[in-house]
Amino acid sequence: MTRAVLSLGSNLGDREAHLRGAVAGLGEAVLMVSGVYETPPWGDPDQPHYLNAVVLAADPAAGPRDWLATARRLERAAGRVRDPERRFGPRTLDVDVVAVWDDDGQPVTAGDPELTLPHPRAHLRAFVLRPWLDIQPYGQLPGHGWLNDLLRVDPVAGDLADLRPRVDIHLES
Repeated sequence: MTRAVLSLGSNLGDREAHLRGAVAGLGEAVLMVSGVYETPPWGDPDQPHYLNAVVLAADPAAGPRDWLATARRLERAAGRVRDPERRFGPRTLDVDVVAVWDDDGQPVTAGDPELTLPHPRAHLRAFVLRPWLDIQPYGQLPGHGWLNDLLRVDPVAGDLADLRPRVDIHLES
């Protein structure tokens, strides 16, 4: 069985519905869902704020590329259109495969143009790390360390002032 941490984000259309649709689309694979946080856009500031969450999922048959295929399937279902000229632009749904662990609980690494594991910028993103802490208070990002430490030490990831908990939104299935 592989486990994966998936980061969900939406800043176009019905953001909450897009996140709910992604959680529902994962079905029985969902183990835990974080709280929802509203965050300013990352990388390209000229766009609406995001709703972000993190999901811990498990699937006995899924490998890393299967998690990527699932992420893309969920994005397509939400009407995501990729704009190659605007990498960090607005989107109905963004699903990133942050980390994957194998049957023995060992982190899986991958490094190709389609899939890099762990996600190469997750340690820089409070909108990934903070929601992940909701579901794994003692979680670690493979190759980078404890989530709590990453939020405290890194000047970019540690800027929690920009994250606004949305206690009015619950994504649990």
